Amino acid sequence: MTKGKDLPSYIHRRKRDGVLLFRKRVAGKIIEVRLETQFPEGTPVPFALHQERERLIAQPEPVAIGKDMASVLKQYKSLPKFGDLAPRTRSDYDKHLQYFADKLGTLSPKQIERYHVIAWRDAWAKQHSPHFANYRARVLSIVLEHAKDMGLLKKTDENPAKGLKALKYEKQERQEWPAEKVEGFRKAFGYGTRERTCFELCLGTGQRIGDVLKMQWSHIRGASIAVKQSKTGKRLEIPMTEHLRAALAAADRNKESLFILPKDMSKTKTPGPWAYRSAAQAMRKAREAVGAQAYDLHSLRYTAGVELLLAGCSDDQIGSITGQSLEMVRHYTKSVRQRARAEEAQRKRENVTWKRT
Repeated sequence: MTKGKDLPSYIHRRKRDGVLLFRKRVAGKIIEVRLETQFPEGTPVPFALHQERERLIAQPEPVAIGKDMASVLKQYKSLPKFGDLAPRTRSDYDKHLQYFADKLGTLSPKQIERYHVIAWRDAWAKQHSPHFANYRARVLSIVLEHAKDMGLLKKTDENPAKGLKALKYEKQERQEWPAEKVEGFRKAFGYGTRERTCFELCLGTGQRIGDVLKMQWSHIRGASIAVKQSKTGKRLEIPMTEHLRAALAAADRNKESLFILPKDMSKTKTPGPWAYRSAAQAMRKAREAVGAQAYDLHSLRYTAGVELLLAGCSDDQIGSITGQSLEMVRHYTKSVRQRARAEEAQRKRENVTWKRT
């Protein structure tokens, strides 16, 4: 093999057949790549050869097996702390972890720098939303912390995603369902429909949709329903409202399924709970039908807290239904509290008998 005076560095022409090869030492070994750009000996070097050479020189060195991001992700997913995440959180993480595996799997954690993360975050914000981008960046930070634990980043090295300033955006505060929207939904979807059963379970128990979909007939104990919250692990026994009792009495109880909200058995042979995605899509259509697009299923959890507050319940009593801390109870009901205080203030204002002089 000869280099040839006309060839740039790293480029050699094989003697036996004249094929041009790119050769470079990587980690103590010589790698050899057949070039796409080939030309006869003695002719001018084409510009394409210089372009291909620059590309090959700029390529990152291959990452050793077990030291790439794919290995970090695989190990992270095997950790007990990942398995202990709430099912919904774990499902959310999984989507981002798969993205990282597809896009970053061949990289070494050392190759990821802060400016990379910032550029990726900004691109994710444009493609999806600032909230989505901030969340994905947080998951990446968690993964890179595990890379430290694996010894792939020095303990003194800065996690390039850690402490990244979140993108600011105007948050849409959830509001409780207005009374007319609640009534409109009940008129549009009668007892016996899955939409109505789901609606009354969410509103009547004040629980997250994920926990509602797991509710089984065996959880009903007289006039109450037993709940174990997936996110907090709390066990609650919640007396049922009149609307919820009526909805359950009219529900079509599928003998093949243990769940109050089962899968559509006309589309599957495997019994189980109504899938989150299917339920969300069906309830989205139902909300659109009654003009309640601005109020999602989680807003029913807010609505439950507001109804209890307006009924004169204390924060502790509200928390006994929703399973929330007193701080979260106040957060979920802050809008109605503000309105109530404002109304009382204005009444006092109107009742003032003296006049300005």
